[in-house]
Amino acid sequence: MHIKKQRLLTPGPTPLYPPALHAMMASDMHHRTEDFRKVYSSCVAGLKEVLGTSYDTIPLVASGSGAMEASISNLFSKGDKAIVCVAGKFGERWEGIAKAYALNSVVLREEYGGTVAASRVAEALAANPDAKGVFIQASETSTGAMHDIEAVARAVAATDAILVVDGITGIGTQPLKIEEWGIDVLIGGSQKAFMIPPGLAFVTVSPKAWKRAETSDLPKYYFNLKKEAKSAAAGESSWTPATSLMLALNEALNFIKSIGPDKLIENAQLLAKAARAAAAELGLELFSPGSPGSAVTAIKAPAGMDSGVIVKGFKQRFGAIIANGQGTMKGQIFRVAHLGYFDFADLFAVIAGLELILVANGHPVKLGAGVTAVQRVYAEAAGIGV
Repeated sequence: MHIKKQRLLTPGPTPLYPPALHAMMASDMHHRTEDFRKVYSSCVAGLKEVLGTSYDTIPLVASGSGAMEASISNLFSKGDKAIVCVAGKFGERWEGIAKAYALNSVVLREEYGGTVAASRVAEALAANPDAKGVFIQASETSTGAMHDIEAVARAVAATDAILVVDGITGIGTQPLKIEEWGIDVLIGGSQKAFMIPPGLAFVTVSPKAWKRAETSDLPKYYFNLKKEAKSAAAGESSWTPATSLMLALNEALNFIKSIGPDKLIENAQLLAKAARAAAAELGLELFSPGSPGSAVTAIKAPAGMDSGVIVKGFKQRFGAIIANGQGTMKGQIFRVAHLGYFDFADLFAVIAGLELILVANGHPVKLGAGVTAVQRVYAEAAGIGV
């Protein structure tokens, strides 16, 4: 009770993979040397292997939002029509970037907690045959909802439009079969399932998308994907890279490859399944019950309780940082993360802490009920008879 370890339990940044953190200490190397070129090339090859693609895969020194912007500035032109799927705060980010670059957006909007159905995307494409692209989130982190990217991709692949997917929290938590489904651009970030600090983003670009780059008239300089792809082929970045983060990424990718990318996804999915079971056992409602994802479980605070009370309770009682709702959902929901370097021991502790915080704030629960629900999911997955 008197010693409280700080625990980062948010959907980004996520807990750091220790060997990746240790690798960062070797960052006193020059980025224009053969030693670093080997690291850079290893990271690019590792990203392709983990993402399951042969497409050009380009690291950028930026948060995921930088890669989102780069996908627009490099592959579209002013006035291009684009279909923008908005079902949460990060869908609104697509809408904002498209507006900043003067695209002609057809916005498909759903309430927070919902998702944009593939049928709506198909209808919008049929009604707008001149649409150049579709923007969507794989996992809408702000609400815990997951889009059906396979169905959306198949709808887009039949048209001249390209599909640009924010996979920042989708990667490592749900299948995203880039070439099989027809995902033209997939965007990722270092501080999510890759288990390293913020500062790197990744972009995969299909041949169909590269054709758009030939005619793009939007301004680009630092985020120039053609230039970065050429540099990456030579084992370098066009600009000064985040050397320490590339060293960390190389270690994290080796770890992911050792357990298997599918197992990383399965880990998140099992944790999410267990968190949903615990919420139900504690009489709590999911915020996105119709299409819950595995990156994060968004849970409604009990009636009459601000979710900030729960977030504050974790910090004050256990030194743990969980995520509140964002934007209009602040105070309404709290979010429990599952992506990257999380395991069942983490979730046992989170749910046990949640039970105590709820009791302390007048919400009646049977202590241990939520933890038992998590244990049942673990036991079933581990083949332990209970």
